[in-house]
Amino acid sequence: MATEIKVPTLGESVTEATVSEWMKAVGDTVEVDETILSLDTDKVSLEVYAPAAGVLSEIRAEAGSEVLVGGILGIIDSDAVSSGGGPAPTNEETKAAPIMPAAPPAPIQTATQTATGKAANAAPLSPSVRKLVIERGLDPDQIPASGRDGRLTKGDVLAYLENAPAPSAPPQAMSPVATPAAPPPGKPAHSGDQEERVKMTRLRKRVAERLKEAQNTAAMLTTFNEVDMTNVIEARNRHKDAFEKKHGVKLGFMSFFAKACITALKEIPAVNAEIDGDELVYKNYYNLSIAVGSPKGLVVPVLRNADQLGFAGIEKAIGAFAAKARDGNLTMEDLSGGTFTISNGGIYGSMMSTPILNPPQSGILGMHRTMPRPVAIGDKVEIRPMMYLALSYDHRIIDGREAVTFLIRVKECIEDPQRILLDM
Repeated sequence: MATEIKVPTLGESVTEATVSEWMKAVGDTVEVDETILSLDTDKVSLEVYAPAAGVLSEIRAEAGSEVLVGGILGIIDSDAVSSGGGPAPTNEETKAAPIMPAAPPAPIQTATQTATGKAANAAPLSPSVRKLVIERGLDPDQIPASGRDGRLTKGDVLAYLENAPAPSAPPQAMSPVATPAAPPPGKPAHSGDQEERVKMTRLRKRVAERLKEAQNTAAMLTTFNEVDMTNVIEARNRHKDAFEKKHGVKLGFMSFFAKACITALKEIPAVNAEIDGDELVYKNYYNLSIAVGSPKGLVVPVLRNADQLGFAGIEKAIGAFAAKARDGNLTMEDLSGGTFTISNGGIYGSMMSTPILNPPQSGILGMHRTMPRPVAIGDKVEIRPMMYLALSYDHRIIDGREAVTFLIRVKECIEDPQRILLDM
C-alpha cells in the first residue's frame, strides 16, 4: 500500500516552505513517526515524520524545492522491500535483531569512517550532521544527542564544538580530501575557485524582506544615550551565586534591561503600540521580543507577559529560547505576538549601532558592549563601565519627546536598579 508524505500545516499565514534535507534515501526502510526530512519556513525549521512504516519508494520534492501546504513530498510503500534486499522489518523485529554495520569499501579504515561510525543502536546521522562531523573529525558517540529518538542534531554538534578543545589536525596521509594544487606562478586562479554561491534560506529571505519593509514603510529614527553599568554590575556580582543556587539559572544583564523596558513602556505606551491602517493600537500587555542568534540567522522569540515574570522567569525563558534556536526547534508561536524588541549586539562586540524596527512593532532597544570610559562624576573624572543605548522608533506614532523620555527611564532603572523593584 502506498502512503503519501504531505507538507503539514505550517502555521498561521504560512503557506509554503523549502525542503531543507532528506534524512532518508529512496529504498531506505522507515518506521512510523520517524524523522525523514526537514522543512524551512519563513520563520522556523520543522521536521516531517513518516506517516506509515515501510520503504521510501519515491521522493517527489528534492532538497531545495519550494513546496506548498498539502503538497506531496514523497511516497512510502508498506509492501515494498528495502534496498538491502529484505522486507521492511516490524517494530518487534527491529528491537530483537541487531543492526550489522556495512562492510568497509577498503581494507584500511579511513579517518572519515572512524569519525562517522555509530553504535548499532544509535539513530542515523542527517546529511548536514554527517558532513559537519567529518569536516571536524569528531566522534558522534562522544556528543550528547537531544533530537527526537536520540538523533544527533546540528545544534548538538555546534554546542559540542563551542565547549570542546579544538581537535588536532589528522595526518595528511589520512585526509579524505586532497588539497588543491596552487596555480602556476603568473597564472591567476579561476574566479570559480574564489567564489561560492549558496541559495538563501527561506528564513534569511524573509528576514531581508521584513527589514527592507521596515525601512520603506516606517518613519524610522534613532535616539541614543549612555548608561553607567556600575550599580547593576555590582548588584549582579553580589547576588549571582545565591541567585543561581536558588533558581538554577545564571543572573544575566538581559533580565535587568527587560524589567527596565517594561517600566518605561508603562510610562510611554506609544512605544508599545502599533499602527493598523488609520488606527493606533495601544496594547496593555508586554510581550518582549528578544533577538537571539542561531546557526541559520537571527530569530526573535517572544517573551509573553514579561511584566508578570520575575528575574528568574525571564532568565529561564531566554535560556530556553536560545537552546531551541540553536537546535532549530522554535515554533511559530514562539516567534509571534511581540510588542517591543530588545537586541544585544554587545555580545558580538558592537559598540554602537542603529537597530532596525521589527514590524509591526514601533520600537526596538539596542544594547551594546560595556566599555570602561572616563566620565564626569560631580567635580571629578572617573573610569566607569559605560554602555551606549540606542532606541529606534517609528516617528509616525512616537514623538521625539516620548522616545527620549523612554530611553532616560531605561537609563535611570539600570543606574539605580532599586527603581525596578519599587516600580518607579
